[in-house]
Amino acid sequence: MNILKLLDRLSNDKFFTTEASRLETLTNIKDFGTKAAVAAVPLGLGSLMSTSAKAETLPPTGPGNTYKSALTDALQLALTLEYLEDEYYRMGLNTAGLIPNADKTVFMQISKHETAHVAFLKSTLTSLGVTPGAKPTFDFTAGGNFTPFTDYNQFLILSQAFEDTGVRAYKGQAGNVMSNQAVLQAALQIHSVEARHASQVRRMRANKGWIELANGGNMPAATNPVYAGEDVTIQAGFNTATAFGAAAGSAAYDEVLSGSDATAIASLFIV
Repeated sequence: MNILKLLDRLSNDKFFTTEASRLETLTNIKDFGTKAAVAAVPLGLGSLMSTSAKAETLPPTGPGNTYKSALTDALQLALTLEYLEDEYYRMGLNTAGLIPNADKTVFMQISKHETAHVAFLKSTLTSLGVTPGAKPTFDFTAGGNFTPFTDYNQFLILSQAFEDTGVRAYKGQAGNVMSNQAVLQAALQIHSVEARHASQVRRMRANKGWIELANGGNMPAATNPVYAGEDVTIQAGFNTATAFGAAAGSAAYDEVLSGSDATAIASLFIV
């Protein structure tokens, strides 16, 4: 499959929305999942695929139910994060005068993506025999520490923090969804979209589209947990700092965020 055609399919909003049934969506994923994986792996990286993944993995829950709890727990975490982002952008777009007209198109598109992700995760959990978690009540001021709906700069700061959290959190749960190929493929596709969101918002704040040395880029100290651990420069025994310098070396490899750390970050905004 031509990589450009593949990316075009993945960017189609209908792919994850209720315009297609859950079964149709998972079938579509399965049909080209192998081709997507091959297209996404650069030449020469195949030998690294056998190395231990750093993504958080939970043990089996018992005979006949291997990894089901880990899988559904990972999906519930993803759903909570998507609820948070979905609600945040809805509120931002519904706040008159907050988002400049020049930026509204960007956030309208991101909002549609987050809504689609919520719908997909809820449908998938239901299909696995698990009741999707209810949407929490959010306080986006984090107890009065932020004013995102009266200060556009604050809105952008939290948008960046939420998107950067999502990118790392999805990666951190990869090991827990590997037991279901279709779900794994979908999670990887959502992960890449979240990464595009993060890069876009970072550039809107005049930052680079990537993270260097655990530095979020003009972010308040309260967001430090989002970037903790991003200064790693040793990858599979290879010292990226020696080869490219510490900043470029760390930026070339995004780090995972554990489920507990992602939950702690999200909990700051949950009542």
